[in-house]
Amino acid sequence: QVQLVESGGGLVQTGGSLRLSCTASGRTFSSYIMGWFRQAPGKEREFVAAINRSTSSTYYADSAKGRFTISRDNAKNTVILQMNSLKPDDTAVYYCAFGRYLSLTIAATRPNEYQYWGQGTQVTVSS
Repeated sequence: QVQLVESGGGLVQTGGSLRLSCTASGRTFSSYIMGWFRQAPGKEREFVAAINRSTSSTYYADSAKGRFTISRDNAKNTVILQMNSLKPDDTAVYYCAFGRYLSLTIAATRPNEYQYWGQGTQVTVSS
């Protein structure tokens, strides 16, 4: 079992920034993908970004490119999502996810490819 805990959400104005963290605990693996997804009310869960724990290679949704940066601190088992230039359309609950048998391909954008999920953190961007 892997436990994931997100933090760092909140309320921010358009153009502002937020830094989300996801800390993993429990069973450890040497190679896996960590992803960030978001879900707005009435919408499906949407891929945001993913990172390979071993190589630090990254993969972004088009909506995140140029504004969001995903990074990891392996010593702390933590993945960071730095979000800049936030827009009201970014308002959602943000979830981190753990994928044991994934690679950074289109598969990493599919929620059902991930085995473990955090509880989510609310991000609200006011106009």
